[in-house]
Amino acid sequence: MKVQGVIGALLLAIGGMCPLVHVPIVGNWNYFGIDQSLGIIFYVIVVLAFLGAFLNKTGLLRVCGWSAIGMVILTLAAVWFKSHDYFSFIHFKKLINLASGMVKYKWGWFVILAGVLPLITVRKPVVVRPNPEVQLSEL
Repeated sequence: MKVQGVIGALLLAIGGMCPLVHVPIVGNWNYFGIDQSLGIIFYVIVVLAFLGAFLNKTGLLRVCGWSAIGMVILTLAAVWFKSHDYFSFIHFKKLINLASGMVKYKWGWFVILAGVLPLITVRKPVVVRPNPEVQLSEL
């Protein structure tokens, strides 16, 4: 469980620094380029996932995984609404859609989702206890 949690948290941390959105003139943005407060919340989730991995807390790892999925959905919606709102000074609907269509999603989202998968699929280790009746009958 510890290795799976560390791998998931590490992939989340790497995915947050990968390019997530490409804005034509500005360039590629990661979580801190999109919004600093979203980046801070995302990396608090990553730190909690590392903490859960090192303390062997299965519930904390799952909560961090589902929270990261929620953050991804929230961020994708925020980027979509912001790109459509950013070009609202244009009074023609087709031009707004054309201008907001220039904002492209990049491959960093896949890295984040690859980090979420180990976190939400983590299981408690099964403790195998020997059966005392079997051991007594063997004597």
